[in-house]
Amino acid sequence: MRLRDVMTRGVDCVGPLDSVQSAAERMRDLDVGSIPVCDNDRLAGMVTDRDIAIRCTAEGHDPNTCRVQDVMTPDIVCGLEDQTVEEAEELMRVRQIRRLVVLDKNKRMVGIVSLGDLAVRTGHPEQAGEVLQDVSEPAGVGRSTSTPHSRRGASCANGPYSPRTFR
Repeated sequence: MRLRDVMTRGVDCVGPLDSVQSAAERMRDLDVGSIPVCDNDRLAGMVTDRDIAIRCTAEGHDPNTCRVQDVMTPDIVCGLEDQTVEEAEELMRVRQIRRLVVLDKNKRMVGIVSLGDLAVRTGHPEQAGEVLQDVSEPAGVGRSTSTPHSRRGASCANGPYSPRTFR
């Protein structure tokens, strides 16, 4: 099974100059915990509810004036739509991530896959549970945070992205 078979399509984005408040509102309306950040035709990063809580709210910043670019995570890991689910699970396990932006062969964002997608859509929830356990283990506890060269996956910060072609 390939990522294209299990990913969520029609992913929405926010802009780096959007207010944190508007990004949080968009996340609430979409019922998601993270949303890609797109700058024109470029994927600029990802912002999560945790980024907002830790980097804006806990620091005492006003979410109406604080910008997404100030709280987002710029370096994100991406998968490719033709990757196998097993390759993606391993990438998520090694990089300790719960969501993977999915790109096509032209490096355009075509979707996103979460551990929940892997559990529900593959019919192997126990495998996704094992990945979640590994992802939740603190880095440095007998594990490496670098990705072996044999693993497919791309660091896709500032990679090409067309906001109108991913549906």
